[in-house]
Amino acid sequence: MKHLKSLVALLLVAAMSASLLVGCGPSISVEGSGAASTPASAPAASTPAEGGDAEPAGLTYADGTVLRMATGYNNPNTGISFDAETAGSGITLADGVTYNTGDLKPTWVEVENVLNVKFEDKFTGQGGASKEFNYWKEQLDQVDMVSGTATLLNENGVAGTIVNIADYLDMMPNFKAYLDANPIVRLSITGDTATGAIYFSPYFDGVADIERMPLMRTDWVKKLLDGEGEFTADASNKTAEPVYEPYMPTTGKIEVEVVKADGSGVENVTKDYDTAGNIIDKMNAAGSMSGVDAVNMLRTYIDEAYGGYYGTDRADLFIGQNAAWDADELVALLRCVVANPQTLNGTDSVQGLFSREDANNQRRVDMFRFAGHLFGVRGLESRQDYLYVGSDNKLHDARQEPATYEALERMNDMVKEGLISEAFVGKQDVKTKQYLQEDLGFMHYDYNQTQTIYNEQDGIFDEGEEYMAVMVPVARWDDGTGEQIMRFTESWRSVKTDGWGISKPGVGDDQDKLYAALALIDYAYSPEGQILMSYGPEAFRSDKTFTFNGQEMPEIADATRAELWDKAGGNYTNYARFYLGSTLSFLKSQAFEYQCTTEKGRLGAGYISTAIGLGTIHHPELAVADNGWYTSVPTTLPTTKVDNEDLAALTELTTNFSSSSGDDQINILCDIIANGYAGAGIAEITDAQSAADYVANTWQGTKYLDIKEMAWEDDLDYYGTL
Repeated sequence: MKHLKSLVALLLVAAMSASLLVGCGPSISVEGSGAASTPASAPAASTPAEGGDAEPAGLTYADGTVLRMATGYNNPNTGISFDAETAGSGITLADGVTYNTGDLKPTWVEVENVLNVKFEDKFTGQGGASKEFNYWKEQLDQVDMVSGTATLLNENGVAGTIVNIADYLDMMPNFKAYLDANPIVRLSITGDTATGAIYFSPYFDGVADIERMPLMRTDWVKKLLDGEGEFTADASNKTAEPVYEPYMPTTGKIEVEVVKADGSGVENVTKDYDTAGNIIDKMNAAGSMSGVDAVNMLRTYIDEAYGGYYGTDRADLFIGQNAAWDADELVALLRCVVANPQTLNGTDSVQGLFSREDANNQRRVDMFRFAGHLFGVRGLESRQDYLYVGSDNKLHDARQEPATYEALERMNDMVKEGLISEAFVGKQDVKTKQYLQEDLGFMHYDYNQTQTIYNEQDGIFDEGEEYMAVMVPVARWDDGTGEQIMRFTESWRSVKTDGWGISKPGVGDDQDKLYAALALIDYAYSPEGQILMSYGPEAFRSDKTFTFNGQEMPEIADATRAELWDKAGGNYTNYARFYLGSTLSFLKSQAFEYQCTTEKGRLGAGYISTAIGLGTIHHPELAVADNGWYTSVPTTLPTTKVDNEDLAALTELTTNFSSSSGDDQINILCDIIANGYAGAGIAEITDAQSAADYVANTWQGTKYLDIKEMAWEDDLDYYGTL
């Protein structure tokens, strides 16, 4: 007997994929029903796609078709079934069910029920998508779906061992509608522009919203800057001899677009350098001074430069909905923070900027990502390597541009003044929790939800202490139309570099297996599938909904919220992957994560999302923009096997700019921040131009960029045919 699965194309799928709330905060529905918590019903048999043919473009397969799944996320704890470490002797979750080792996680039990298939878990958890795929590469006949990197799945698709999903798009209305609505996603997963082949289903950890944000001890900013009269303190340190020089103007006036303090709209504020001067210029002229004098100089500057706009709530320059801070003002604030530990933490020292794990290369790289935002440099937080699309519609590589190294020079100047943590410079193993628990650190650049959970963890903060996201900085950006004084974030969510492919030797000539695998992918992009792959089954949701980005989304159940904190310390992603089996691939809505964010975390993120919604924070687009500078670079490009072999041979370029963890990983951009050009350890690199030239010539950056540019041109040609 055959089972018909016709998955309905609901065009609202594109809107539901938007991840971060636009507006001040979500509207929580007081009354709800169980039905309301699942905005879309399960795919119904024999229902034609909206606007489609009278006969449904369905995927027909036998009830109970078995899919062998070598799929998961990195390690055995985060597969589709429970491993012994996670399940122990049996684990009872918020749905009231007890799960044992080898049992499917709740999300995958539900998928089995909805699609009428059976999953056989083959995932080994080798330690990453590339390792998992390589484990199965010579035995793909043993699995039907497999995790892999986009590069490996594309290469093996071209070689004929991974199914070309594009051949079946007309039978996958939900997936097709999503790709039609998001051209850069389509380009990111196109493995062969000559044929339009797609060899994997994309994974999104949220999409089309901001990813990383600046985070501050906002209570410290208030202590230093707010109030009537002068700042006083019984004791303070002295600021270092100044090294950092002004980045923003020293004379004249500039207009900055900000969100109104109440979030109701947009207004312009003036930075009046003629009246106030540039704060760095003034501090540098004064030389080393007491922390008290530094704070009062900054207070006076804020009053004069902004014409009293912030009143006695001067901290709002940095932490308010109407914040307008720039790199120079941040450096001035950091000087004040580092020179006033007695006021801030009651000790003799405090660290300014830090990274989440100062000894971990994977986290240290966030320091140069932040530098790009501070000093208007593209490519330092790219979706692919260090590439960005210029206003000329060509690819550019930040590693080969002097502006990158000039930004790093400024960061190194901050190091010389002691404004970046000693642990970052010395690569000591100090982590966010320690910085916050012991009042050691002021600020870093990271993910909002995972870092602001410390506001509600026991023993971290005393009453009145808070750590939250603050507005993206104002900087000088050249988008090809002339220099713009604006906020721009390159930290914009799109396709990740891992995905799931269908094994051609695995499904073989078994149409049931092939169609069941395709149905799984399509279901994951239906409105209901997106909710399930983010939230888990209905048992983990309440009967209430809230408006998230214009869509009614489920609230999580109280028992789920309690379990999230009990089992994962408030970390939504860990809870979802370890226990629910969601967020392993496909598209993750930020609606669940938003609810799991602390009150302070939601407040800061709300400010930023309001600014994005009102257009005061610019960002790349998941489309081919009229001005190429605003086009998000695809996460992958359609390079050939020969191209990939040539790229793999550029080992110096790869190893010296790693963003991976591990004691043996190197990133010279971090090293230059920490120790100047001497940190690169290369005699020929002595300034910004020589650094860019060395990467382009000695490390064959030019060859790398030529290969990538040809692939990008193929993408653009293919885009013209869609």
